[in-house]
Amino acid sequence: MKVQLWQGVLAAGALACACVPTAGEDATTGEAQAQTPAPTQTVAPPPVLPFPDNPASFTFAGELTQGGWILGQVPAGTLSARLGNQALIIDENGNFFAAFDRDAGPSAELVAALADGRNLAAMVTVSPRDWQIEHINAARRPGGSTEEFMAIRGPELERIAAARALQTGAQGWRDGFIRPASGRFSGRFGSQRIYRGEPAAYHSGLDIAGGAGGQVVAPASGVVVLAATTPFTLEGRLLIIDHGQGLNSAFLHLSRIDVREGDVVTQGQPIGLIGATGRATGPHLHWSMKWHDARLDPLLFLAATP
Repeated sequence: MKVQLWQGVLAAGALACACVPTAGEDATTGEAQAQTPAPTQTVAPPPVLPFPDNPASFTFAGELTQGGWILGQVPAGTLSARLGNQALIIDENGNFFAAFDRDAGPSAELVAALADGRNLAAMVTVSPRDWQIEHINAARRPGGSTEEFMAIRGPELERIAAARALQTGAQGWRDGFIRPASGRFSGRFGSQRIYRGEPAAYHSGLDIAGGAGGQVVAPASGVVVLAATTPFTLEGRLLIIDHGQGLNSAFLHLSRIDVREGDVVTQGQPIGLIGATGRATGPHLHWSMKWHDARLDPLLFLAATP
């Protein structure tokens, strides 16, 4: 998707929802506890965000489906907003990015807390997807993680979680996205096998069979928050880029990583090479995306690419 197309979606607010005032309303990680000011302290109200277009309701557009995303603008006078239970990060012009998990329900609620004490709500209809499901007439292989494996895997998972929790202020969410590698799509997001009624984990990303040593580029600008040059047990050489607003991309099985943690990368910049490190049956790039805890379909970010 070209930059101007992505920004056009944001500016146009092609899908506007009328907001209904609701009664005053008062992820899994712990939140910092708010401190109560001393009785003699005067607490200034939070600033009202300046919105040039002065919208009276939520405006948004995008891929309103499971694994999809929206770009939008909050109503004028908004102090804070959320999608469901997830707080939104709002820029200086009231713009925001939000997304829907692979298993999102049929609707989600946008809520804005206004400076005048009201809450404005808008319902978002989230369409279901016809996932590629394969039913296997065989029992799922028994398995389980050994203590030895978890002694290695535990610290890896902690590094991944810590990296994805970082807020770098990156602005790549504004860019629009390009393909990170050339090659055919060899594995689709959301596909899943079911063994005699027992579902296995679904495929959490988009696989690109670009060939060993193929170049990988940043699909959008951002900040490198994890560069595992020593291969992880499953992901191999793993690279994670924060695009801002809680949105990040992960690139698995790389044969080489060409950037370091803390580097600011631009869209199209080379970041590594395709490989088969970690648990991989052959050389390919596994590209996964998350918005906070929601797993997203990378292909939906390329939907407007010619």
